[in-house]
Amino acid sequence: MNMPKRAAAVNASTGPGLARRVLRRPAGAVSAGWLALLTLATIGASVLAPHGPLDQDLSRVLAGPSANHWLGTDNLGRDLLSRLLFGGRSTLLAVAEALAVYLLIGVTLGLASGFLGGWVDWLTTRTADLLFALPGIIIVLVVLSLFPGNLHAAMVTFAILGSPGMIRVLRSQTLSVREELYVAAAKVAGLTRAQTLRRHILPRLTSMVIVQAALFAAIVVIIQAGLGFLGLGAQPPHPSWGGLVADASQAIDRAPWMLVPAGVPLVITVLALGILGDTIRDAAIERWSVSKMAGPRHSRPVRTVGEPVTTEDADDPDPRALLSVRNLSIEIAGTPVVQNVSFDVRAGETLGVVGESGCGKSVTSLGILGLIPGGGRITGGHVVFDGTDLAGTPAALTEVRGSGIAYVSQEPMVALDPTYTVGHQLAEAVRRHHRCNGRAARDRVVELLTLVNIPDPPAVAKRYPHQLSGGMAQRVAIALALAGDPKLLIADEPTTALDVTVQAEILTLLRKLQAETSMAVLIVTHDWGVVADLCHRAVVMYAGQIVEQADVEAMFTQPFHPYTAGLLAANPHLAGDGEALPTIPGTVPAPRDWPCGCRFAARCTLATDACTSEPIALTQPTPDRLTRCIHSHRLLPEGVHS
Repeated sequence: MNMPKRAAAVNASTGPGLARRVLRRPAGAVSAGWLALLTLATIGASVLAPHGPLDQDLSRVLAGPSANHWLGTDNLGRDLLSRLLFGGRSTLLAVAEALAVYLLIGVTLGLASGFLGGWVDWLTTRTADLLFALPGIIIVLVVLSLFPGNLHAAMVTFAILGSPGMIRVLRSQTLSVREELYVAAAKVAGLTRAQTLRRHILPRLTSMVIVQAALFAAIVVIIQAGLGFLGLGAQPPHPSWGGLVADASQAIDRAPWMLVPAGVPLVITVLALGILGDTIRDAAIERWSVSKMAGPRHSRPVRTVGEPVTTEDADDPDPRALLSVRNLSIEIAGTPVVQNVSFDVRAGETLGVVGESGCGKSVTSLGILGLIPGGGRITGGHVVFDGTDLAGTPAALTEVRGSGIAYVSQEPMVALDPTYTVGHQLAEAVRRHHRCNGRAARDRVVELLTLVNIPDPPAVAKRYPHQLSGGMAQRVAIALALAGDPKLLIADEPTTALDVTVQAEILTLLRKLQAETSMAVLIVTHDWGVVADLCHRAVVMYAGQIVEQADVEAMFTQPFHPYTAGLLAANPHLAGDGEALPTIPGTVPAPRDWPCGCRFAARCTLATDACTSEPIALTQPTPDRLTRCIHSHRLLPEGVHS
């Protein structure tokens, strides 16, 4: 039922969505505005410039700004604004030429090297290494000595020498993206290599290409201006930005103002290109990291409903609980994804959080640790751990992570750095939390690997993550989580990516560790078998809310919410031979589509008009049980009343 959470749409970071996210950031809007204004002004210089770039007014040599010359004049009485606008043409042309060659070589060879591999990869990387070793500026100067004043040849040469940077970046990313499941699906569907690259890999890397292009363009502006300053660019009397700076430097003692119109636009342009590149990178990262359940940022705002809460919800944190979450609300990209979630986890207890994908289970667990994806934030509520409120307290979170609360994800390879051995990573965590020396840390690493039932711990400690099986990697991830002797372990679907046999081993391991360490466990899952096997109590979430909370035995025996009843009926563990497995019609609504009333009403067979007219409160029909349903009594067997 759950897909890997890091999967994303192929073209998610391209198109108008990326442009809007960039322009919504003040730095991105200002940078893009300046570059657009500069481009239009230089292209339209013939119309906008008040004078010709070579026109002289010898009566106003080295004059300051005036009504006739807005930016003043140079040492020959030429209008600085006009020369600035016309000189910008050569700068923009140089950037355009260099970028075209840079992108053509860098994108083509970077994609081919990473996707095709083999001799293509070998030849491309060796050539790139060779070009990297060449002194770029010196080569450009040699070209200009052979072709005096030919700025076009210089810029093409510089682009060729700079392309290995783009090749390396794209090759590295393509090697990663080509292993994604959707790329394999494209191959199975019969798409050619060119089609797969064009439709499935390049769109994923477009934002990265734009970032690299923006940064390279900034370098080209500096190089072009430097060549003009040295007299190797546009030849006098033709204007260029570098030439304007050179003229200003010669007259700096007589007219220091000349350096302002000559240098400030150059500096602003370089800064704008650099800032725009950073903004595009940040916007792209935000898009890839935001959970799909949050919906697009341009969707209509969600109307915040004043949701009624019960006395149970409004209570202060339970002083007896190790972790007490009260009215936790979280939003991502301006969209609420979790609302008024409250629960407790006691010392030595295992609490299961159950629900379909998109219900807010993982976001809630990450919110406890302050690790909400996509720049999300806690907008309300409290997360009290061992007497300390962690919500909005970075210092407290830093102290708690690893030593107080540990985290295990559903994909163990995400938790392990592929560039370091298992032992190195575990020893780093041990030293961080226990302040011990190298020998003691290595001994503790062996103890941790032994604790999670790793065979031959010393040998495994010397291996890299890619040398481990899925089950062994998950055990190592658990050992890493235990390095700080945490009081609470948050396990986000730790068995989802494993086969049935390994799943059973991991569950047995978690049960054993809890018995030996008295550690509390908060486990996020969609598997009722895991809940029955490990958990004391369970919380059922739907569309960002808790809809039921009870002891596991009571919940299995008699659910008090139609969603819980539907999930239990659809449990594959209960299916008999030849029986059709019941399903819940429809899907979980995205946060942007949450209704005002009961969020499960559209899929519920018990729904009435009363369910959709107003928000449904979380009530307590019996002691130690909570449900968000006004028809819970209809789920009881005949003759039984709550």
